[in-house]
This record gives sequence, structure tokens and C-alpha cells, in this order.
Amino acid sequence: MRIERLVIATHNRKKGGEMRTILRRDLPDLEVLTLEDFPGCPEPEETGSNYRENAIIKARSACDFTGEWSVADDAGLEVDALDGAPGLYSKRFAGEDTPFPEKMRRILEELRDVPEERRTARFRAWVALAGPGGTLETVEGVREGRIAWEPAGEGGFGYDPIFFLPDLGRTMAQLTPDEKHATSHRGMALGKLVEAIRRLNALE
Repeated sequence: MRIERLVIATHNRKKGGEMRTILRRDLPDLEVLTLEDFPGCPEPEETGSNYRENAIIKARSACDFTGEWSVADDAGLEVDALDGAPGLYSKRFAGEDTPFPEKMRRILEELRDVPEERRTARFRAWVALAGPGGTLETVEGVREGRIAWEPAGEGGFGYDPIFFLPDLGRTMAQLTPDEKHATSHRGMALGKLVEAIRRLNALE
């Protein structure tokens, strides 16, 4: 079955918009939908023990509900000085309903005495593609960086304002959308997914 339509398994408009932009940049003929186009479609509980498992759970759930090829991601911020936290629990850190400015404030408070050279961190993303008949593809993207001393930038979402990119001299939130798509963990993973989709379509 050729992949001509794809459902992004999220109700998060910013994430859905970002993923749609990245996918359609390289696959302009691909029709990209989100769960907003399928009223009643659930977002399952993320019970996996790692990002990959959570991405698979979400992609398969959307595929089962919609009958369409579906893609989902799970990602997190891993801070070395915090032993990899918040990691898998990045969205739930300090409480799932806690706004991200407060989540970031708490991380910066925990790192207030940590010197520059020990503020290393990374964004990690796994993306899963689930298709009718049980087809499954998974890919990973990792972006290394550091935790800034204070938030900067208005772009992006989540922890982007405190994730500093030494090679670019800016936080993720200070990048233009095109710059972010080219360098982010999600952009890297989706770039690999594009190649997987091309490979699957070539088998038709």
C-alpha cells in the first residue's frame, strides 16, 4: 500500500505543525493530517519504558483508529548533571499540567551551581511509523547541546528556550523554523523517516 496520506498522532498543534512542515518539505505530494481531523481519536497512555516504545504505542493506536498510515514521536530532554532527567518524563516533569516556564525554572534552579562545562544535555527523539497490516518503522534523532543560564528566544515550544546550541551560539528557541528543522532531534529523526517512506513506496 503506497503511502500517500499520513496521520500525525498528536493533538499538540505546535508539534503537529512542525512535523507536517518537515515531512512536506521533502514529500510535497504527501497529504498530512493530525488527530484533529479524526474526532474521537484517543491519545493512549504512554506506558512504554523508553521513547521508542511510547512512539510505537501512539502510532499504532492512531493507525488502528483511522485505518491510515500514522506517525508518532516521543522525545525528551536529557540533562547529564541531573543523571539524564527529566528524560522520558519530560512532559510530566514537575507535574503534567505544570506550564513549561515553571518546568524550565525548576531545572535552572537545580543547575544554579553547575559550571558551564558540566551543563551538557541533549534532546532525543524516536519516531514510529505504523501502517495497516502491522508494518512498523522506527528511527531516532539526537541533538547535543547545553542548558543555558536563563531562557532566551520566543520560537519553538517546550524546553527550547533553555537548550543552548554551542555550535550556533543560540538556544533552540532563537532559531528560525527552517534552522530548527535542519538541526533539531525531531528534524533529524523525520529526515530518516522520509527515507523510510521513500523506500517503502519504491517497493510498490
